[in-house]
Amino acid sequence: MKMNSWNPWHGCNKYSEGCDHCYMYYLDAQRDQDGSLIYKTKTNFNLPLKKTRQGIYKIPSGTMLHVCMTSDFFLEEADVWRDEIWDMIRIRSDVSFWIQTKRARRIQQCLPFDWNDGWENVILCVTTENQKRADERLPILLDIPAKHKAFMIAPILSEVHVESYLATKQFEQVLCDGENYDGNRPCRYEWVKSLHDQCEKENIRFDFIGTGNVFVKDGKVYRIPKAYQSVQAKRSGLSYPSGETDVPIQPRCKTCKRRYSCNGCHWCGKCIVG
Repeated sequence: MKMNSWNPWHGCNKYSEGCDHCYMYYLDAQRDQDGSLIYKTKTNFNLPLKKTRQGIYKIPSGTMLHVCMTSDFFLEEADVWRDEIWDMIRIRSDVSFWIQTKRARRIQQCLPFDWNDGWENVILCVTTENQKRADERLPILLDIPAKHKAFMIAPILSEVHVESYLATKQFEQVLCDGENYDGNRPCRYEWVKSLHDQCEKENIRFDFIGTGNVFVKDGKVYRIPKAYQSVQAKRSGLSYPSGETDVPIQPRCKTCKRRYSCNGCHWCGKCIVG
């Protein structure tokens, strides 16, 4: 399945402790922008409906679109735009829309009038970061009718036990990631392994998608550049079912560890590959 991102609006208000080192705020700051400014995007707002000159949708059938990766779909400030988005999702029933949010309490009131028991092309995903937020948000999603449900623990800040939620068999997928970009709160191997084991017991897909900047295993601290985090997560064997473990790593800049070749990036401005 092809994947892409769709950001009909940009900017967000920090909501809980997982937001302390928000990647969107960090990346905006690199461009001298304020991540707390929320605005409707000009070129991407109607992305699913854009067509080529031949009249073919630019987003092909079967694509998975991750919605609002630089914001939150259920922001109050976005209430004035959301109905238009539901209209587009309704039209593009051949595309899957992954809708992720920390604002679980606003989901029910913001669903479209004809939601009923959910739409086949929409996956509702709640993001949590620790046990407190899991216990706060996951029961809310369990009470909401939906064809597809998932949850993500990112950045993972503690061990999280979700056995009772997984046992409902309502969740199709669980994801986990560490803290990256501007954050250094550690992701611990045993936390991720615990989630892996919980999901394996219930035969639910678990994706460990990134180690974060600081990964701790067997008492040893590993500081991992952003470019390597997903690779190391794959190599860990902590996803379930087990995925690819033999992932090749291309040589990167010895200075910033992020780029394959120097392009004057803002990390150091003088990449040296070798």
